[in-house]
Amino acid sequence: MTRFQGQSAAVIQGGPLGIASAEASVVVGLEPRAIQVEVCSSRGPAFFQMVGLAEAAVREARVRVASALAGIGVLLDEYAVTVNLAPADLRKTGATLDLAIALGILAALGELPRGALERVLVLGELGLDGSLRPVRGLLPQLEGARQRGLAAAVVPHANAIEAGIVGGLDVRLASNLDGALAYFAGRATLARAVTTPFVPRSPSSGADLAEVRGQSAARRALEIAAAGAHNLLFIGPPGSGKTMLARLLPTILPPLSFEEAVESTSIHSVAGLLPPEEGMVSTRPFRAPHHSVSEAGLVGGGDMPRPGEVSLAHHGVLFLDELAEFRRGALEALRQPLEDGQVCIARSKARAWFPARPLVVGAVNPCPCGYFGHPRRRCACSEDARHRYRSRLSGPLVDRLDIHVAVPPVEVSALTRSGGGESSADVRARVARARETQRARTAKLGASALVNAALSGAELERVAALDREGRRLIEAAVEKLGLSARAFVKVLRVARTVADLEGEERVRSPHVAEAIQGRLLDREVVR
Repeated sequence: MTRFQGQSAAVIQGGPLGIASAEASVVVGLEPRAIQVEVCSSRGPAFFQMVGLAEAAVREARVRVASALAGIGVLLDEYAVTVNLAPADLRKTGATLDLAIALGILAALGELPRGALERVLVLGELGLDGSLRPVRGLLPQLEGARQRGLAAAVVPHANAIEAGIVGGLDVRLASNLDGALAYFAGRATLARAVTTPFVPRSPSSGADLAEVRGQSAARRALEIAAAGAHNLLFIGPPGSGKTMLARLLPTILPPLSFEEAVESTSIHSVAGLLPPEEGMVSTRPFRAPHHSVSEAGLVGGGDMPRPGEVSLAHHGVLFLDELAEFRRGALEALRQPLEDGQVCIARSKARAWFPARPLVVGAVNPCPCGYFGHPRRRCACSEDARHRYRSRLSGPLVDRLDIHVAVPPVEVSALTRSGGGESSADVRARVARARETQRARTAKLGASALVNAALSGAELERVAALDREGRRLIEAAVEKLGLSARAFVKVLRVARTVADLEGEERVRSPHVAEAIQGRLLDREVVR
């Protein structure tokens, strides 16, 4: 049995048998960091020590590696093994380094030819029997290896589909330690990762916008939000259809592009939420956290930062139902991501950046009982109760939601009427045309934004110049509604999207008027 006595290298007896190294990596946020696994082995009192700021899961690799090596007939009972994980000042977490440590030890013991591990990224978690298990964050790590100029990579076979996304790198798939050893020793070969075909898919829920009865204003707002990636707030009593409308939003969004799919896949892979059998995110994410979610759960966090719901919904939809019931701190933490499109998580141990540009949809009742302003039911809340309820949503947060829509109760006549409205497919076609218009326009102007919601002030001036009547309307709205400078910009962005849906090259006063309608509830929400 392998013994771990924890002795210092200073008391090792006998001459050194060998020194070897292997290429590995870890991810901090979405950024891959290169790790050099250096191994020194000597004959003497047996011990296995690891240095280099390793967290618990990495330190426990000693047990997994020793057991896996014993399974292929390599016992460490008579060896003193020291493993250094460089750079020493970077914290290492997870079990991704197991395979690199095991192969480094085999190379130091002379079981591999000199230089066999050079310029090859090695990733994989070992089971006690030597089997290889899938690892988190494979996609960004392979991309990092390609950018560093490494020639090849050996990764677990269970990550085959994800590995096939990266081009320009010879990626080999191993099922166990024995197979990896045979490959590096030149006795066998490993299968190459096959290029993963990208086939964007539509949501598989089976729901359709045609099922919605009435709610023409909310349907229109949903279409505008989808076309320009504008954040949306639904306000209405219970049962009016706010949740249903929000869950139908993915059905009218255009399919993911390959670049969007790669970004979403990287985030889900780092979070450990990417099913190995799928290997790639092919539908727009839809995340709907419960209102009890913590600040770290919503925007990300942890000692070694992990993405939160706002990043997991990147390029998709983040639905916040019962918005006023969320913790105030969690909602306020959303303000910076909604403005910048990214999250910076700073900890004493690490600093990480995650992209965070989802289409945010919030749903809220007008008061605690939910029936303030209802045409048929009486509100039981006092004015103070209504004020306290509305004050849970701060003005700066509501200001960052582009479109505010009242969702009234559905009339019985609309519920009993046969036939629904337009289908999701019809609306999605208009949305796709509007987005293509935006992409073509920004490409022609050399702008960076792909959707209207991301247009900067300078870009907006170039693509949304107003006519005289439009300027008069928006000036009056700013004066009467007390719109902030941010709200002013958001009205212009929404107006640009309305014009795109109408196929208009210029933003005219009717487009501005419709955009202003989406801000008329500002004072009602936060007063």
